[in-house]
Amino acid sequence: MSDPSRSTRREFLQGKAALAAASDAAWNAIGAGATSELPDLPGECFLLKLSRRAMACQFEIYLNAGQNGQETEVALAALDLVDRLEDQLSVYRPHSEISQLNQRAAFEAVVVEVRLFELIEQAVEIHRETNAAYDITSGPLSGIWGFTRRNGAIPLPAVLAAAFENVGSQYLELDRANLSVRFSRPGVEINLGSIGKGYALDRSAELFAAQGIDRFLLHGGNSSVLARGAQGSVVREEGWWVGVRDPLRPERRLGQLRLQDRALATSGSGTQFFMHKGRRFGHILDPRSGWPAEGVLSTSVLAPTAALADALSTAFYVMGPSETERYCQTHPQIAALMLVAGPRAGSVQKHFWGVPPEDWMELDPAPSSEAG
Repeated sequence: MSDPSRSTRREFLQGKAALAAASDAAWNAIGAGATSELPDLPGECFLLKLSRRAMACQFEIYLNAGQNGQETEVALAALDLVDRLEDQLSVYRPHSEISQLNQRAAFEAVVVEVRLFELIEQAVEIHRETNAAYDITSGPLSGIWGFTRRNGAIPLPAVLAAAFENVGSQYLELDRANLSVRFSRPGVEINLGSIGKGYALDRSAELFAAQGIDRFLLHGGNSSVLARGAQGSVVREEGWWVGVRDPLRPERRLGQLRLQDRALATSGSGTQFFMHKGRRFGHILDPRSGWPAEGVLSTSVLAPTAALADALSTAFYVMGPSETERYCQTHPQIAALMLVAGPRAGSVQKHFWGVPPEDWMELDPAPSSEAG
């Protein structure tokens, strides 16, 4: 029996129906975010949409038809690639390359596929640059806090201490010459869930670029977006508008960010948290303390690649405004929008770094205070 989640070939959405469908999907293309309605396009323009469920979320592709005549075939190949990457990266599949690495690397150096090695190497570099706020070895912490089972609870101090001993990218020994990975400490595990969806979008974009397709928007899991070019063949302005929702009132849209030839990722704990004695504990953990990060409502990061945006949105959520500002000052290719609680109950304060004024459009007139 065929998988109903897989798109049929030549699934075209035409005219205003395509625009409405793309707009609806794009509004939901970011974790706590949305995009604007697409501009009116000439009647001869078409948008092609394909989607598939993978990595425990929905991946969707929107691209302008008529670029090279092979748009559908390339888009389907991209979705097939996402399936293969999930099979390689998922810690929930015992046969995956990551699962095999986790089983063996404490006892021997394990040779991995070159692109996987480069991804792990990038994650370790981000760990260093963010002063350990980002760490792909922090998976055991999520387990003891109950977030992997959606049953959050404060762990016993001894349990937390035992798990915390095995967290730290400094325990990963990478040998670039041999493309091998070894763990210097038993009990260490790698989990690429915080970077894998963005990586899948980057790899998909490579397929489109190789075929000369340069006008599309991809999103995965309502948290990661990558865009190239503009929407339609004739547009009033370049890029795709991707918006951000109020994390305190998800039905309200705060504004829109212009996304052109770059990626956007949003991190927040609006849906994964638990309450204990009046205190809110979210699922994004600070790997430096072992406790849930606090003080930030959501972070949206603009970066050259979706993998980098994914990782940094998690790191910035942990780092908070001051550390994030310092990072952005020394990394001009990175821009960010951080939302924190405002001075009044129910208000949201916005911090911008590296976002040009013309790339932000305020949508909601409700009072909020801004900084940055």
